[in-house]
Amino acid sequence: MDKRWLLLVSGFVLAVSVLACTQAPAAAPTTGPGVSSLTTAPGGAPGGAPQPQLASLVPPLPQAVYGGQQVGITVSGTGRVTVTPDLAILSLGVEARARTVQQARDQAAEAMRRVMDALKQGGLADKDIQTQVFNIQPEYVWNEFARRQEITGYRVTNTVTAKARKLDTLGTLVDQAAEAGGDLVRINGIGLTAENPAQFEAQARELAVKDAVAKAQQFARLTGVALGKLVYIAESGGFVPVIRDVALEAKALGAPSTAPPSPISAGEMDVSISVQAVFNIA
Repeated sequence: MDKRWLLLVSGFVLAVSVLACTQAPAAAPTTGPGVSSLTTAPGGAPGGAPQPQLASLVPPLPQAVYGGQQVGITVSGTGRVTVTPDLAILSLGVEARARTVQQARDQAAEAMRRVMDALKQGGLADKDIQTQVFNIQPEYVWNEFARRQEITGYRVTNTVTAKARKLDTLGTLVDQAAEAGGDLVRINGIGLTAENPAQFEAQARELAVKDAVAKAQQFARLTGVALGKLVYIAESGGFVPVIRDVALEAKALGAPSTAPPSPISAGEMDVSISVQAVFNIA
């Protein structure tokens, strides 16, 4: 009986010892650099419960977009100047097809020589004519019986750009070039622009800045604040030539030389510049 009682007591003591070893001591709260401490007010969560960081509860302040400025008046301004084009940029060329490369090249070379002679006779200088594309490509046909492509000939393309300043005779110049090139000529289009656009861009820029300043002054007046210094300004837009496709306007090839010239009107174009500006509030 005494032996059984001794074994029972020994087992109970061993169980209590194992249970005590598995319990980790509570970590003492620490403070110092990089450690946040939060004390719970009466009625709050128990002292041992985890608490959220205050920084995570506060949304970040919005960052400035322009030069680190967090407050100010942001406006846009637009300036536009109407211009009459004084320069035409023609894109034209020839395209020849033949059984051999030599035949196609010879045909294209002769046709382009006649086209360039017509341009020079129309008042264009050598420096105003520039080759843009010269290309030789094979042409294929699908052989259904052999199940493969076969070369049937070659195509030679020669394209130039030409600057013409006499816009009142531009239609006649295009017709003369088309007649000289014959059926091989290709007129891709005409761009109308100003040869020296910088002066018009400067005028449009001045108008755009004045427009932005006027808007900023109006904002300040309507909101009852004083307009401060300019802290940021940027430009967008600029000079863009007007492109006209005259391929369908040119008269039909082979028409009598007494036919009226192709109607090509220079018209007017706009030079537009926009600015974005930010002003401080004084």
